[in-house]
Amino acid sequence: MNVVIVNCFDTYEERIDLLHEYFVSKGNKVTVIQSDFRHFKKEHRKEDKEDFFFIPSEPYYKNLSFSRLKSHYVFAKNAFKHVENIQPDLLYAIIPPNSIARFAAIYKKKNPSVKLIFDLIDLWPETMPIGKIKNFPPFSFWQSMRDKSLKYADFVISECDLYRSILKDVLVNLKTDTVYLAKKETSYERSPILSDDEIHLCYLGSINNIIDIPKIKSLLESVNNLKPTTLHIIGDGESKDHFMEQIKLTGAKVNYYGKIYDNSKKQKIFDKCHFGINIMKDEVCVGLTMKSIDYFQHGLPIINNIKFDTKNLVDHYNIGFNIENDNVGTLVSNICFLENKELLNMRVNSRKVFEKYFSVESFNKVLDQYFTTIER
Repeated sequence: MNVVIVNCFDTYEERIDLLHEYFVSKGNKVTVIQSDFRHFKKEHRKEDKEDFFFIPSEPYYKNLSFSRLKSHYVFAKNAFKHVENIQPDLLYAIIPPNSIARFAAIYKKKNPSVKLIFDLIDLWPETMPIGKIKNFPPFSFWQSMRDKSLKYADFVISECDLYRSILKDVLVNLKTDTVYLAKKETSYERSPILSDDEIHLCYLGSINNIIDIPKIKSLLESVNNLKPTTLHIIGDGESKDHFMEQIKLTGAKVNYYGKIYDNSKKQKIFDKCHFGINIMKDEVCVGLTMKSIDYFQHGLPIINNIKFDTKNLVDHYNIGFNIENDNVGTLVSNICFLENKELLNMRVNSRKVFEKYFSVESFNKVLDQYFTTIER
């Protein structure tokens, strides 16, 4: 079978690589059509990858701008010129940008025999912290570009249950399911050494405008009032300096490491941390974060305010604590005075959750079910 994957971003390239490897392992010819512009680094890609075709794309430097929307639209238009030439049996479209959904729907209408899968890795504009204006033009038109295209899919996959819940009215007559993000395993030892006299917390990932700095600051201040507290920060972003200043105002210590890609180095930091922080602004519409999967992979329980998928995992598997408006006092007490035995049990549970839901084995097992369905 001839498979084409259309993807605009390098942000979720680990998912794309796993999809590519999966379809190749089944004996298919696979082509990934992707933009050459790196979203995080805001630069053009220079290296090649086997079976990847990188389309030169217009750069943009602001995450919410006309130039970004134009870059995405032109990429989608050019990508489907290549799809026309390849004429795949299976077209796997990664959404967003929503313009990919539009061009994929047009292609499906012209080529009804092609099997079309939409993979919703994000929802635009729903997940953007832009307030109520997302419900009005031009954002509503942008949303409808995706919604009107979904009905042409043979199967719709989403990266979390929350997205399918939000789109339930649009997806009502479609075959859908969730395929969580997955990470490849690497070899490193986990040797937790947790202090009884101090609390060590970790923040991992981008430090940007969607993390809830006031809420994290308030939490750290309350914890530090009961026990000396250190926040270990792995990552970078435009709000880094402000974040560190606010945490220092609580009296807590801050250890900043910058970006770390070596898993064994991250593990050494996680080994002395009691919890990882997984806190975003309430208006951010996500059911799962990449940082939480990283925490689980390394066996670190979380302090969480992400709703739906992550909240349910925390509640069901005892892998940390959910922050609710009425439980902050109890939460802080639990963080400071939970026995090491229970903390270590949470670490074991976190690893089990990773293996069950976010490992490559789990990813491939779930895809096997859909792939069999699609081939019929």
